[in-house]
Amino acid sequence: MIFEHFAINVQDPVAVANWYVEHLQMKVVRQGEAPTHMHFLADSTGRVVIELYINPPELIPDYAAQDPQVLHMAFAVEDMQGTIKGLEQAGAQLFSGPGKTPAGDILTMLRDPWGFSIQLVQRVVSMV
Repeated sequence: MIFEHFAINVQDPVAVANWYVEHLQMKVVRQGEAPTHMHFLADSTGRVVIELYINPPELIPDYAAQDPQVLHMAFAVEDMQGTIKGLEQAGAQLFSGPGKTPAGDILTMLRDPWGFSIQLVQRVVSMV
């Protein structure tokens, strides 16, 4: 069995997908039109895929009200401070960090402009 994708129901999948492509180095690998406007986005390795869609809109969680420990997406970065600065300039909001774990990894939590939690990780030993 191979993991294919993880899906997130969002209010504006077109805008979210465009922001993720521009600021999280993701690329659209498939997309659809109304009513769901689904967008499948792959990370820079092509190994991880997320689906952004709207269906049905009344089931979209209030991501901004959820603690990031409930649900978040994590991205490995090499330049933590530079990445934080760039994402904040693009409309993301810092939630916590950066902070160091007992293993020496550096973690930061932000929210994208729609409130979804994005974690940045700078690992001592890469997991990917």
